Amino acid sequence: MSDANLTATTRSADLDGKTRDRRAFDRSFGQQWLRKLALPIALVALLAGFALADDRILTSYNLLNIAQQTSYLALFAMAQMVVILTRGFDLSLGPTVSMVSVGAALAMAGMGGGEAGGLVVVTAALAAGLALAVACGLFNGVVVALLGVSPLVATLGSMNIAIGVATTISDGRPVQGVPSAFSQVFYTGSLLGLPIAIVIALVVGVALAFVLSRTVFGRSLYIIGTNPQAAAVAGIPVKRLLVYAYLLCSALAALGALMMTARTGSGEPNLGGTLSLQSIAAAVVGGTSLAGGRGGVATAVLGALFITILSNGMNLTRIDGYVQMIVLGAIVILGVVLDRLRLSAR
Repeated sequence: MSDANLTATTRSADLDGKTRDRRAFDRSFGQQWLRKLALPIALVALLAGFALADDRILTSYNLLNIAQQTSYLALFAMAQMVVILTRGFDLSLGPTVSMVSVGAALAMAGMGGGEAGGLVVVTAALAAGLALAVACGLFNGVVVALLGVSPLVATLGSMNIAIGVATTISDGRPVQGVPSAFSQVFYTGSLLGLPIAIVIALVVGVALAFVLSRTVFGRSLYIIGTNPQAAAVAGIPVKRLLVYAYLLCSALAALGALMMTARTGSGEPNLGGTLSLQSIAAAVVGGTSLAGGRGGVATAVLGALFITILSNGMNLTRIDGYVQMIVLGAIVILGVVLDRLRLSAR
């Protein structure tokens, strides 16, 4: 073969290789954008579908209601997302909410309720709620990280403990006596025209996004979730950070519990309800991977918005509550299946 032919053949091979690389890049780029836009498109489609069934869903009152409801679930989804990043999850989140609600209400009642100063009441509620949440988060973190128990078993056990504590200290009844000062701080107040619940969720979301993306602690959680063995070899204190992750999860759950207590006006031993499942569903549907190492604040918030719109739409169209539970469970399974498909396609 002459030098000219050899050069032409080489150039042709280089062009073919570059074309294949370009096509592979285009496919990968397109798939990335498709994954990013899938949930926003689904949100619009869901909203439009329910609007066709009942136009009340698009009223300004209902949209504001959706935004407020999303702010609560977003806090719990962000809490769940933190531990899911590390290949765990927290089944005790819902009962922790109930326990914090009852404990904070009892603390405020013990301080004299409305007779005590507003700052004193709020401080008592915060102290009692955070103390209970820290105890639960520390228990989960120690059992998972130091004793090596799976998150499923550990948080299943603490879930039952929290249910027992909430029911015992409240005698199974709502705890009355939540003063107006507490409700003003966590529910009825507003800032710049926005309901305080939305403001709190925004502030927490921005702060958590900064922690996860700009701090050693946050970046380490992603590394632990991606490969815990490699993280340990790299010198990352895996066990200690796992404990911190469960503490942060419980602290965020406590904040959401205080907000919901202010909304209901009493400490409710059943306030957590299905929040454990809803928070996991919101995180997973939003794109947080149960395999660990992938997710963020945006995924948790979008997932919470999806679950809230779905619940709101089903309520307006009068779909039975038990059917709603079936739908929610199916969404969790679907989210896990899609996550597995994404991982296998990588």
